[in-house]
Amino acid sequence: MNLARIVERWAEHCPSKTAIHFRGVDYSYARLWERIEEATRELASRDVSHGERVAFLGWNNPEMLVLLFALARLGAMLVPLNWRLTAAEHRTIVADCAPKLLYAEPDFAAHAQALGVQVVVFDGKWREGDAQPRLAGRDGDDALLVYTSGTTGRPKAAVLQQSALLWNGFNSIHAHDLCQTDHVLSPLPMFHVGGLNNQTLPALLAGASVTLEQRFEPGQWLADVAARRPTISLLVPAAMQAVITHPAWRDADLTSLKMINSGSMVVPESMIRAFHARGVPVGQIYGCTETAPIATVLLKDDAFAMVGSAGKPALHCEVKVVADESGQDAAPGAVGEVWVRGPNVMRGYWNNPQADAAAFRDGWFRTGDLARRDHNGFFWIAGRSKDVIISGGENIYPAELENLLAECPGIAESAVIGIEDAKWGEAACACIVRRPGAQLAESDVLALLKDRLARYKHPRRIVFLDALPKNALGKVQKHELKRLLDRS
Repeated sequence: MNLARIVERWAEHCPSKTAIHFRGVDYSYARLWERIEEATRELASRDVSHGERVAFLGWNNPEMLVLLFALARLGAMLVPLNWRLTAAEHRTIVADCAPKLLYAEPDFAAHAQALGVQVVVFDGKWREGDAQPRLAGRDGDDALLVYTSGTTGRPKAAVLQQSALLWNGFNSIHAHDLCQTDHVLSPLPMFHVGGLNNQTLPALLAGASVTLEQRFEPGQWLADVAARRPTISLLVPAAMQAVITHPAWRDADLTSLKMINSGSMVVPESMIRAFHARGVPVGQIYGCTETAPIATVLLKDDAFAMVGSAGKPALHCEVKVVADESGQDAAPGAVGEVWVRGPNVMRGYWNNPQADAAAFRDGWFRTGDLARRDHNGFFWIAGRSKDVIISGGENIYPAELENLLAECPGIAESAVIGIEDAKWGEAACACIVRRPGAQLAESDVLALLKDRLARYKHPRRIVFLDALPKNALGKVQKHELKRLLDRS
C-alpha cells in the first residue's frame, strides 16, 4: 500500500465532498484523485521511477499535494524547495539531491532555470504521455526530502518515508481531534513540514476538507475564518502576532474555530491568552523536521489550564528528557535534552552517515532541544542546545552567516546569536570584531550578504565589539554575548 491509496478510498466513499478549496475553486475528492492519476501518468512519461527525486518550487498550491501523492505511487520522492532562498542556496540543494526534474510555477521559472536541473514550468495542466506507470510505491519507501541545516550551516535533508507521513498523520488526528467533518484552514508554506504535515496532509488522510491559502497574510486569514468557517488552523508565533495586531482582529468572527495550534518555538503566553480571551483554545505541537514533525501535543482540553506547555508525547511515538549522553532519564522538573523514538521519525539524513551517527543513539533521535517534564508528564520547552534561531517560523543557522562573515577582510571574528524580536519572535544579531584599522560599517556587512542569503536570514541588528567573550579553550560563549547585549 502507498500513501495515495487513502485519497483513492476517500474518492470512492465520498467523491463529491470538497477535499481542497483554493482561490475560489473546489477540488472534490474525486477530482483530486483524477489529478493524482494524471500526474502519475505524466511523471511516468518523463521516466520518473522508483527512488528518484522530483523538486517543486512555488507557492502553496493543491498541485504540490497532487505531486506528492503521484510520486508516492511510483515510489519516488518530493523535494519541496523554500521559495525564500537565493539561487546560490538552491544550487547547493540541487547538487546534493540531484532531482530528475524540477516543477516550477511561472513566478519562479527564471529562478529555477538558473539552477542546472531540468525544469518543467507548471501552468496547472498535467500533460499525460503514453507510458504506463509502474506503481511500485510502498509505505516503506522514501517519500519526502525536506532540507534543513545543522549548526555547521551545511544543508542536509531529512528523509521521511511514506510510513512516517502516515504515522505522523495519526499523531495529528489525535492532536487535533481531527475527523471527517473538520475543515482545516492552512496558511503556512508547505515547503516546511509544519505547513505540510501538521494539519494539511493529515486532513486529507482523515477525509476532512482543507482551505489552502497561497501565502499567509493576516487579513486574508481573518477573512477566510469568517467566510469559510474552518474548525482548525495552524499559526506560528509570528503569524499569531500579525493576526492579533491586524485592524480586523477586534471584530473578527472566530466562532467556527474549535481550536488553533501553534509551535515551532516557545510560544509567548501573551499571544496564547489573546486567542483564549476570544474563546479559542490554543493547542501546541513540539517537534522538528526530523520527526515529521509531531512529537508532543497539547490537546484542546488542556489548552486553558496548561498555557505555554508543549503537552505530552504524541499518541504514536515516545519522547523523553535525558540528563546526559548515556540517555538516562532526567528527574522530573530538571532540564535535559529531548529524545524522540517512533515510526514518525526520519529514516536518516540524505547521503550523510556522519550526521546520522551524531543524531541517533540506540534508536532514539537526539533533537538537540532542551526541555523539562513536570510530575504530571507535561513537557515545557526550555530552549535549544543548538544555536538555531527561529524567526517567524523560519530557521536561521548562525554558522551559515558566520561562514560568510568570515570571508570579509575587515572582520577579525564574528558570532551570530538570536535576540528577541517583537514581530518575528526571534531575529539574528551579528556581533563583530573589526580587524585593526578596518573602517567597517553596518551597511558593509549587509552588502556582503546581499543575494547570497535569503532576506529573512539577514541580521536585524549588528553590534561592533572590541572582543568576543571566550572560555579557556577559545570557544565563544554565546550566552555571555546575550547577557552583554541585554545590558546594553
